[in-house]
Amino acid sequence: MHRTLQPPRGRFAPTPSGALHLGSLRTALASALSVWSVGGRWLVRVEDLDRARTPEGATETLLDDLAWAGLTADEGPREGGPSAPYLQSARGERYRAALDALVADGFAYPCACSRRDLESAPVAPHTRETLYPGTCRALPPREVEARAHALGRGVAYRFQSARFAEAITWHDAVMGPQREDLITETGDFVLWRADGVAAYQLAVVVDDLAMGVTEVLRGDDLLPSTARQIALYRALGAALPRFGHLPLVVTPDGARFAKRLGSLAIKTLREAGVGPEALLVRLALSLGVTPRGADLRAWAPSFALAKVPRAPWVIDPRDYASPRGAGGSIEGSSSAERSVGGTLR
Repeated sequence: MHRTLQPPRGRFAPTPSGALHLGSLRTALASALSVWSVGGRWLVRVEDLDRARTPEGATETLLDDLAWAGLTADEGPREGGPSAPYLQSARGERYRAALDALVADGFAYPCACSRRDLESAPVAPHTRETLYPGTCRALPPREVEARAHALGRGVAYRFQSARFAEAITWHDAVMGPQREDLITETGDFVLWRADGVAAYQLAVVVDDLAMGVTEVLRGDDLLPSTARQIALYRALGAALPRFGHLPLVVTPDGARFAKRLGSLAIKTLREAGVGPEALLVRLALSLGVTPRGADLRAWAPSFALAKVPRAPWVIDPRDYASPRGAGGSIEGSSSAERSVGGTLR
């Protein structure tokens, strides 16, 4: 069951621990155009839970990058809105309440195990993730808490994946039918870290529910998280949003673009005097959008998930190495800047 709230609500939820780059800007543009194309509202939420990995000023830089590109949210940290706050670091009480509900309903349990304890645990054959062996699963909570205290650790909480004996299936709006068995491919994943901070999987579901998000359009590096999040929606008794995962941006040798960032952070480009117009046109064309005029919302009617290529978008960083190259005309784009594979939905 999917949510049918009106108007539709989509979101872009970046993590400020890394710089915004062309790939993440493309994802932001796609998520905005998708929800605007159906008359919905676009939210920006900053996922800054990991404060230790968030450089000082990183959130403001991220928001400045979006503003430079002309991507103005309908709701967000600067715009405000009915679902404020739009910073995860200010939403901790909501995550704790959701965790308590999951524990009460038997979907979560405390765990005192450390990473070292899990070094000998089996590894899932497809994801290569370590599968939790269930050491604390059947132990009384007080015993787990006493063990953690004796070891000088906090108590983590894990999801009881065995509550979903059947594989989770869903239709991804870009990638098509998907299937994952939580027990054999994910195991009892962490919901709450031992340092007292909500884990990503719990926080993102709680926030998307609280903010009424009806569409989650993001990079396909997060596709492996979707089954876990669907399980959490079901455990919380909530309807699902529509999920869609965009193929990532890669370099001509197939490397993830984010790993070859170099001088192509949006902050670096804008400080070098690059204008956003030609960059956005390139990004729009890579999504099958026909850009007309300077108003990004006017581009939305030509956006359709069915036109988004399933193959990665290949760009040559050398084409963006100077203000002239980065802001040049579409006609000057490299022949490598295209979607490879040619398969469209």
